Amino acid sequence: MQIVDAQIHVWGTGLPSNMAHWQVTSFTAAEAVALMDEAGVDAAVIHPPSWDPGSTRLAMDAVATYPGRFAIIGAVDLGQPVVARAAMETWREQPGMLGLRCMFLEGEDRRRLHDGELDWFWDTAERFELPVTTLATGSFDVLGAVAARHPGLRLTIDHLGGKGGNTTLKDAAAMTHMPDLLKLAKLPNVAVKATGAPGYASEAYPFPAMHVYLRQIFDAFGPDRMFWGTDISKMPCSWHHCVTLFTEELPWLRGEDLSRVMGSAVRAWWGWPRG
Repeated sequence: MQIVDAQIHVWGTGLPSNMAHWQVTSFTAAEAVALMDEAGVDAAVIHPPSWDPGSTRLAMDAVATYPGRFAIIGAVDLGQPVVARAAMETWREQPGMLGLRCMFLEGEDRRRLHDGELDWFWDTAERFELPVTTLATGSFDVLGAVAARHPGLRLTIDHLGGKGGNTTLKDAAAMTHMPDLLKLAKLPNVAVKATGAPGYASEAYPFPAMHVYLRQIFDAFGPDRMFWGTDISKMPCSWHHCVTLFTEELPWLRGEDLSRVMGSAVRAWWGWPRG
């Protein structure tokens, strides 16, 4: 079984704007590789963070320096449709680049989504087979309509559908969105990143309050549309415990289903074949 982390960040300057992240001025690919090796993580998908303007270049350097260990989910400026559309047409020609991430929790991009101003983006992503992953609690009905209109689009919902480190709520209070998330399972082109689960828990490892929500997502979306991962720089535990939460503490997740959730499914969904 190969273990692939569906989301990490690396950066080389600046403090993270989200206080839930480690408040350090850098977390390098070399540091990530050392921790991954220690935890038995074979590969990871880097999401370049907005607080470091050079983070995409760092991610590309990581792809080149550590062949097979990293790929990238990047971003375009949704406020610049002409520039973004042109970039998307050759997006996957960039080494290691798999797709795009959007943030719809607040601000202008959320308004654009809800006001129907992003048809150009969804059309282009579908046309050029660019997977899109999004942090979008509170917008599942809008995204469900997008997925229904664009059956060729592969859409992934971040962080169990929650707000990740953008909320301090824990346990059930952090998971009130679950009924709306599970409704999206009927759309075969929507998947869920099961990233950051420990961050929603008030108790220590093995984070028992999260088990029921992980099971609900698995039962609804299945092993081919549920992707393990960490967002490690926000986690209250080691990378090793993020792994064993799934591999040892969920008795209903075993065999081929476990293998898919831990890596092979996200490779297939985002088009990152195993080297």
